[in-house]
Amino acid sequence: MARYTDSVCRLCRREGTKLFLKGEKCFSSKCAVSLRPTPPGQHGQARQRKASEYGLQLREKQKARRAYGLMEGQFKRTFNRATGMKGITGENLLQLLELRLDNVVYRSGLGSSRAQARQFVAHGLITVNGKKVDIPSYTTKVGDVISVRSTRKDMEHFKVVKEGVSRVVPKWLSTDAPNLTVTITSLPVREDVDLTLQENMIVEFYSR
Repeated sequence: MARYTDSVCRLCRREGTKLFLKGEKCFSSKCAVSLRPTPPGQHGQARQRKASEYGLQLREKQKARRAYGLMEGQFKRTFNRATGMKGITGENLLQLLELRLDNVVYRSGLGSSRAQARQFVAHGLITVNGKKVDIPSYTTKVGDVISVRSTRKDMEHFKVVKEGVSRVVPKWLSTDAPNLTVTITSLPVREDVDLTLQENMIVEFYSR
């Protein structure tokens, strides 16, 4: 399956906001968006023409898709699931994205970025309720206990995590850093999303 292999900092600059794709670097003064807040490319600093309504909707969809690391087909399938759920479609979409196993690993601090968290899951380092799950898109649920496999807890990265993470962990997650365990205590709500998104525009984009 195709994957984006260029600099992920270019994606943040293209969307004009932090997508937190580079882990701790995104929280430092070295963040590309802070240093160069213009779009990438030789014409990035040129005056930007006013975007159309379709253009604005597209940018919001791309922003969400890139932040969570999904290809277009994956994102569209997630949106279709959201439309079949009760409630507000936009908020349902964000909830499904937040409940992805790779995102939970990232938001809990077990992974420094969503890309690293996805790699941890795909390589079989993560368990859900004691069973290995190597599918990054796996949808977790309230009550699930996510942890690092006992045979991998001595990795250098996880030794640092055991000492605690500086990142703010959302309230719907309960973490036990010394044991490298996180429990989903409730469903994430709109206020828990750490990205600047206008999900209503994403709904409008797919409703054209």
